Amino acid sequence: MLRVERSGAVRTVVLARAEKRNALNTGMLESLMKVFTTAPERDERVVVIRAEGPVFCAGLDLRERLTNPAPADEGPIEAVLHAMETFPLPLVAVVQGDAIAGGCELALHCDFIVVSSTARFGMSLAQIGIAPSWFLAKKLIEVAGPLAARELLMLGDPVSAARMHELNLISCLAAPEDLESSAQAIIDRLAANAPLSLRAIKALLVRQMAFRDGIAHQDIDALVDNVRASKDAEEGTRARVEKRRPRFTGT
Repeated sequence: MLRVERSGAVRTVVLARAEKRNALNTGMLESLMKVFTTAPERDERVVVIRAEGPVFCAGLDLRERLTNPAPADEGPIEAVLHAMETFPLPLVAVVQGDAIAGGCELALHCDFIVVSSTARFGMSLAQIGIAPSWFLAKKLIEVAGPLAARELLMLGDPVSAARMHELNLISCLAAPEDLESSAQAIIDRLAANAPLSLRAIKALLVRQMAFRDGIAHQDIDALVDNVRASKDAEEGTRARVEKRRPRFTGT
C-alpha cells in the first residue's frame, strides 16, 4: 500500500492503493509515520511523494472510520502530517489527480507542490459532518490565508488546480503531459543545493510558524471532538460511503 524507492539523493514515497483511490487507512498511516520519523541518510537530499492511479489521495478511508472512529485530540493523520512538516529534508508532492481532505493536507504539508492542471483539491469535512483539528486548520490558514481557508473549509467543494494556483497554494501548475518534467526540474534543483543549507532553511521556516502551537485552544479541541463524535458525523460519513445525500439533524 506504500512503496518507498531510492534513486541517488532522492527518496520517493508512493501511495500504492489505487483501487481505493489511495485512501489512507491505518496501515498506510503507520507506514508513512515510520518513513517520516526515521532520520534520513546523510546523502539523501529530497523526498518526493506521489501516487499510483488517477487519484492522488481521497483522504482517510471512510469505511474504516465507520468501524474505527477517530480518537479525541491528535489522531494518526495529524501525527503523520506533523512528522512530514518537521522532517529535515525538503518534500515535493507530485499531484497527478484529485487530492481530497487528508489528501489535500498531505500535499499542503510538503514544501513544493507540483500539480497537473486536471487535478482538484478539496476539504469536504463540513459536507460529511466533521470539523478539522486545530493542527489541520492551522496549516490551511498558514498557506492559504483566512479568506481562502474559509472557502476551502466552509464550502467544502472541490477546487480546480488553476484556482489553487491563483491562491498561491501550489508551487507549479503543469499540463498533464508536462507534470513529470516540471516536477523533475524542481527535484533536480533541490538536490543540487547545499544539503546543510536546505536542512537549516527547512528548520527555520518550520520554527517561524510554530508560534500558533502556543495559542490556547483546548476549548476548540473540545468543540471539534464533539463534532467528530456527533450523529451527524456518522450520518455524513455513511452517506458519503453509500453515495447519497446526508440527512443532518444538528445532533
